[in-house]
Amino acid sequence: MPRARKPTLPDVAREAGVSRATAGRVLGRYGYASSEVAERVLAAAERLGYRPNAVARALVTRRSHTIGVIGADIENAFFARAMRGISDVAEERGFDVLLTNSDERVDKERAAIRTLVAKQVDGIVLAPASSQASEHLVEIVASGTPVVLFDRAVAGLAADAVVVDNTASAQAATEHLLGLGHDRIAIVTELGDRATEPERRAWFRHLLANQDEATSWLPGTSRLLGYLLAHRAAGVPVQPELVRLCRYDRQAAAEETRRAVLDLGATALFAVDSLMMLGAFEAVVGAKLEVPRQVSLVGFDDLDWTALVTPPLTVVAQPVYELGAVAARQLVERIEGLTGPPRTTVLPTHLVHRQSTGTPPPRGATGTPPPRDATAPPRSAAPRTVRVPDSASAAPTPSSPHSTSAAPAGAASPPANGSHAGTEARAMPARRARRG
Repeated sequence: MPRARKPTLPDVAREAGVSRATAGRVLGRYGYASSEVAERVLAAAERLGYRPNAVARALVTRRSHTIGVIGADIENAFFARAMRGISDVAEERGFDVLLTNSDERVDKERAAIRTLVAKQVDGIVLAPASSQASEHLVEIVASGTPVVLFDRAVAGLAADAVVVDNTASAQAATEHLLGLGHDRIAIVTELGDRATEPERRAWFRHLLANQDEATSWLPGTSRLLGYLLAHRAAGVPVQPELVRLCRYDRQAAAEETRRAVLDLGATALFAVDSLMMLGAFEAVVGAKLEVPRQVSLVGFDDLDWTALVTPPLTVVAQPVYELGAVAARQLVERIEGLTGPPRTTVLPTHLVHRQSTGTPPPRGATGTPPPRDATAPPRSAAPRTVRVPDSASAAPTPSSPHSTSAAPAGAASPPANGSHAGTEARAMPARRARRG
């Protein structure tokens, strides 16, 4: 049975009673046609089942009406939600979306950019795998292809960025725990390892001394800075043993949580994203510790599972959908000709108070407190508290992946009433978009 012939542009033009050129302008979304003519052409195309040839249209208009997206981890619930914001705006503005994944690796990000450029996308939205201005990012921006960063900015890269204030968010979360009376607060973060205590102290002092650059750091680094700032503001020493640095996976986070709480006597714990929080929660449940009577927990990212476990978890909520949507809108603006210096847009977060935090247990109830202050310089004399100096030695800024959506399998059950009465949110104001 012979296949039916596909309708062509001349077929549509004849059906609508217009020239081929006019039909091409309407269907290709370029040039001028009156609304009455456009309606006739579109109606004819619909009747005939005509589908424009995207390649041919791109040759004429020099646009593919496609944007490329590079996610750091597309299995991750954070990026899935941000992707929804990007795709909704793209569809609304008449763009298709090509999605790629970097797995937080610069080499894969570089390959993804090559692929998207070969596909002739009109612009790229990406969550960069590194906070450094890698050569491939500088080259793509210099080529004239519009680029908008989301979730992470890159220092020195002339591109728009849409982020949240990770430092202020983490500082507010830590201050919440300090305000309840905790002075032994652990943090679990995926920033790798610093082998010796002096190396960690030097790195912490470096972060504190360079906090003005935090907007261009990856999220985990900025959140650790917020933790350090909260302690400094409260006059509570940071103890190096309670800063738990691990590889980025659930089991590693669980192991570090067990060490912090059971071995080192932490009475509260802040996990820098939802994957770290998932591992931390499973460790606490597995150790049969009562939350918050024996240990308080605060996480980052208000994913569904955090409100469904018992007790519901206090978290920093960030506008994930809006991060993607705003990034897509800014990209379309650049594609359509907007000029001007790069913009950094900082969206607000808020701390969602649930039932996983409370006052600390009696001293020694969960472990033995270590005495030392992680931000103090090395010493050979007897233990004493030393305030953080203004200057610091340089240290590298590691990469920081984001969170995942998985809920703890069988770790806990939802609240009996299915509600969260008493939940409240404290807003953290957004900063005005910063140019330059």
